[in-house]
Amino acid sequence: MPHPSSRITGIIPSGKDGWEVHFLAMTRRQAGEDIIMLSVGDHDFDTPSETVEACVRAVRDGFHHYTQLPGIPKLRKAMADVSTRSTGCITDKDEIIATPGGQAALYAAVQAVLDPGGHAIVVAPYYATYPGTFRAAGAGFTVVETRAEDGFQPNVAAIEKAVEPNTRAILINTPNNPTGAVYTRKSLEGIAEICIRHDLWLLSDEVYWTLGGGEHISPRSLPGMAERTLVLNSMSKSHGMTGWRIGWVTGPTSLIRQLVSLNLVTTYGLTDFVSHAATEALENDYGVKEIAERYAARRTVFLDAVRGMNEVTVRGSAGGMYVMLDVRAVEPDCEKFAWAFLEKERVSVMPGISFGDAAKGHVRISLCQPEDILREAAERLRRFVSTHRSKAA
Repeated sequence: MPHPSSRITGIIPSGKDGWEVHFLAMTRRQAGEDIIMLSVGDHDFDTPSETVEACVRAVRDGFHHYTQLPGIPKLRKAMADVSTRSTGCITDKDEIIATPGGQAALYAAVQAVLDPGGHAIVVAPYYATYPGTFRAAGAGFTVVETRAEDGFQPNVAAIEKAVEPNTRAILINTPNNPTGAVYTRKSLEGIAEICIRHDLWLLSDEVYWTLGGGEHISPRSLPGMAERTLVLNSMSKSHGMTGWRIGWVTGPTSLIRQLVSLNLVTTYGLTDFVSHAATEALENDYGVKEIAERYAARRTVFLDAVRGMNEVTVRGSAGGMYVMLDVRAVEPDCEKFAWAFLEKERVSVMPGISFGDAAKGHVRISLCQPEDILREAAERLRRFVSTHRSKAA
C-alpha cells in the first residue's frame, strides 16, 4: 500500500504516548478484575439532568441541521459571557469560535499562530496531547520544565532563555493538568512581559478554571495581553460534559475570523441540538457549582488520607481534578511504580513522565472516583509503599 504522510506518522513518532498503563488497566477491569481507575480525567457521574433535558428538547424541536461555522450566535454569546467572567475581560461573541471540545480548540489555536518550521515554548508538566498538536502543525517546540520543589510554578528566566528567533508562541495551562498547580499572578506577569517584549502569542489553556483553589487569574486580563492571548476553554470539566465535545477559543476578532476558515475544512460546524443544549447549560451554569464543590471535597479527602505517608510527597495539587504525588523516594522510575502498583494493588495511575520530564518520579492521581473509593485507593497506596523496594535502591 502507499505510505501514509509524515504529518500523520510524526504526531507520535515513538508510537508510545504514556497511556499504556491506563489502557491495560481498563482492559483488565472490563474483564471483571477489581481495579480502581485513577488514571483518567473523566467524570464518574453523568452530565447534569438539566443539560440532558435541554438536549432532548432541542432534538424534539427539530434542531437537526447544519450550524454556522463559528458556532450558532446564541452559543457564542453564552461562551463570551463565560469568558468575560473567567478572564476578567469584557468579551464579545465575535471574539469567540466554538470547537468540538478543548482539544479541537488547542489544535485550532496552534494552527492559527504557527507556520511549519515555527517554534513554540511549552511549560511542563503539560497535558499529554500538546507535543503531538505542535507536530501536527509542522512546528518545533522547546519544553521548559518547572520544578516540583517550587510547586510546579513556571520559571520565567528559563522561558526567556528558551526564546529563539523563530519563536511565535508560548503555551501554558492553569489550573494545571497533571499537577493541579495554579499559576500565581507573579508567574503570569513574568510570562506576559516576555510575550510583549518578543511579540509572541500566548496560548492559555484554562479548561479547569472553575476547579482551581482560590481566584482564577487569566493572563488575558493583564495589561497588553488581550491582543496576543488565545484562551482555550471547554465544557468538559466545568459542566460535566466530556462526551459532548464542546469547547471554544477566545481571542482577537481578526484572528477568530480567520479561524472560521479552519472550521470550514475540518469540523464544518458543531452538532445543532448539542449546541442548543450547551447554550442553555452555559446560560444557567448547570452543575458548575456542584461539580467544583465535589472535586474540592474529594481533593481534601484524598490529601487527608495520604497525609503522613512515608516517602510520598504531594506536589502542586491546588486545583483541577488531580493530585500529583512525588514517589521518587519509593521508586525513582514512575513508570515502574505505576506498573507495580497496578500489578500488586490493582490501582491504575498515570506515570508523571507521560506529561514531560518535569513530572519524572511522580504519579498523577485522578479524583474522578467517589470518596470511599479514593480512601480505599489511598489505603492500597499506603500498603504498597510500605512494602515496595526499588531494584535501583
